[in-house]
Amino acid sequence: HMAQLVAGIDEAGRGPLAGPVVAAAVILDQERPFEGLADSKQLTAKRRAALYDVILDRALAVGIGESQRAEIDRRNIFQATITAMQRAVDALNPGPGHLLIDGKNIQLDHPSQETIVDGDETEPAISAASIVAKVHRDRLMAEYHKVYPEYGFDRHKGYGTKAHMQALADHGACPIHRQSFRPVKQHLPQWRSLKDRRTLGRLGERLAATYLIENGYTIRDMNYHAARLGELDIVAGCGAVTVICEVKSQVPGKWGEPEEQIGIKKRDRIMAAARHYCAEKGIDTDVRFDVISVKFTKAGPGITHRPGAIHAD
Repeated sequence: HMAQLVAGIDEAGRGPLAGPVVAAAVILDQERPFEGLADSKQLTAKRRAALYDVILDRALAVGIGESQRAEIDRRNIFQATITAMQRAVDALNPGPGHLLIDGKNIQLDHPSQETIVDGDETEPAISAASIVAKVHRDRLMAEYHKVYPEYGFDRHKGYGTKAHMQALADHGACPIHRQSFRPVKQHLPQWRSLKDRRTLGRLGERLAATYLIENGYTIRDMNYHAARLGELDIVAGCGAVTVICEVKSQVPGKWGEPEEQIGIKKRDRIMAAARHYCAEKGIDTDVRFDVISVKFTKAGPGITHRPGAIHAD
């Protein structure tokens, strides 16, 4: 008879003004113990990253769940956190018999569970979950830093530090800022001020990159200029594939270029720029050419992603 599998659950990112909240669920393998879990709060970033790899290698199961900025704003941070935790638990394979959840007043959809205040200090499985959630979220914020470098997300990870508050005041909120959070509210951009095509085009590229990060891609480059060949809007990574993204922004009825408007000349330029990029960076993976169209409507931006939409036929 197998002893009941116990999962530890914790989250990272309830407090920040930007980015997702991330939860992790971890079932440790009693047969493959390892040291160093007890005090996850006190760990350096380097030690956390090392333990993250050990946990992924040795745990019986690890599940990660995210709630994005839009979901946090639509519901609230507490509900979004519970949803992220539920997603993390649902991602566990094998499934757990019992849940140990860090915190209080949290009820997940599972027959056997308990909450423990400061459980990350006393329960190794919760400590492991707190490390996985924190490292995963920190890495997401480092990706967002490539898209929105003026805010310093790589340093403060979205928390309301002095430098972050100053950047908010200087630049206004960006698309990953939590609009329902009070310090962000007074810095929401006035979309009406974005009349000119260049500003909206740039915003479209950033929204497209944000969409890619939310869907598990990494950002390698934004607005890469290849000599006289022109520009690659976004270079992303998806597993072992290098993804070149052409972004098309439009305001329906006013201006813009629907994606059908990538002619042969434009296509050849994009492919030549991509060859230049891969040669310069020493990349010899498969390359895929995607189109992401961003439509700015009254209801907000709508995003359509077409993987492999550009091909040499």
